[in-house]
Amino acid sequence: LAAVAWKAGQPLVIEEVEVAPPPAMEIYIKILFTSPIDVFAELVSRGQKPVFSWIFGHEAGRIVESIREGFTELAPGDHILPVFIRECKDCAHCKSEESNMSTLLRINTDIGVMIGDGLSRFLINGKPIYHFVRTSMFSKHTVVHVGCLAKPPKGPIHIVDALSIGIPTPIAAVLSLAKTATPESSVVAFGLGAINLAAVEGARITGASRTIGVDVNPRRFLEAKKSDVNEFVNPKDYQKSVQEVLAEMTDGGVDRSIECTGNIDAMILAFECVHDGWGVVVLVRVPHKDAISKTHPMNVLNEITLKGTFFGNCKLHSDLPVVVERYMNKELELEKFITHEVPFFRFPASLLPNKISMASGLRPVLVVHTK
Repeated sequence: LAAVAWKAGQPLVIEEVEVAPPPAMEIYIKILFTSPIDVFAELVSRGQKPVFSWIFGHEAGRIVESIREGFTELAPGDHILPVFIRECKDCAHCKSEESNMSTLLRINTDIGVMIGDGLSRFLINGKPIYHFVRTSMFSKHTVVHVGCLAKPPKGPIHIVDALSIGIPTPIAAVLSLAKTATPESSVVAFGLGAINLAAVEGARITGASRTIGVDVNPRRFLEAKKSDVNEFVNPKDYQKSVQEVLAEMTDGGVDRSIECTGNIDAMILAFECVHDGWGVVVLVRVPHKDAISKTHPMNVLNEITLKGTFFGNCKLHSDLPVVVERYMNKELELEKFITHEVPFFRFPASLLPNKISMASGLRPVLVVHTK
């Protein structure tokens, strides 16, 4: 069974899907838990026009069901995390300490087939159903390339599932890129959804003493306060610009700014609100494909650093297991990002992927299989 997106703007439909056996370098996987995200709305809001029909989903906790003979790094029964950022281990990007953007397995939302033979592994009545970023996790079973899989330390898989994309991206962005390591550091997060609050969690781990949340939805402030956000700014409450408000609050500007909305105006605000001389801005979410940002060149010349990231600059095999270890060692809190569990295949398909989740900005976990 899988939740199939047949046409744009229509509800997902639970369908019987044939899953072809995996060829070399691919693995057949059973999904235990997945997290909803309105993928189509995300793509459309960013100006992309995906082809149909798709099986969406790119966050999940899974176990290996079967592998091709001769592949020894994983075994049936292994708990794994499939991730849309891959690691082939051979290209210049994978060998670099500064990049996680594999040349061979580069993410592409316009390609719905597997890299080995250019074919889909999903069929309905002989008609191919496309993969989403070669993961397709809104399905009981799927086939993925081995370069998309990490084998983390064992933990509660419905919690660790959150580390397959949404949570480690902003956490790693703070830990590896923003580097807020001193107790005096101030951090501002633009938007207070789950991804943004994960950036706050990264700031907490590094010891930043002051975290400021910017959001136009005051209902999110209460949940954010539980996640160690100290102060809040609602742009609607001020006659002056957000940049001016933050500069007055922080004696000239914040030390680190994390933008997790993908909104181009918020990106500009995030860049222009940091302190000159040492301010660092990290852009996490993907903007509209035609979006163009403008700021005065002096903002750069005044020694402000702007960084972008995919998956928090986190490498699949070497970095992601370390993030899981932080959770297992109780350094990292994940439970607070999960609101509740919902049986995926008994929930009305018209409500998927996530009309059930985002009033608070946090996410449910959808149960696909029970152990």
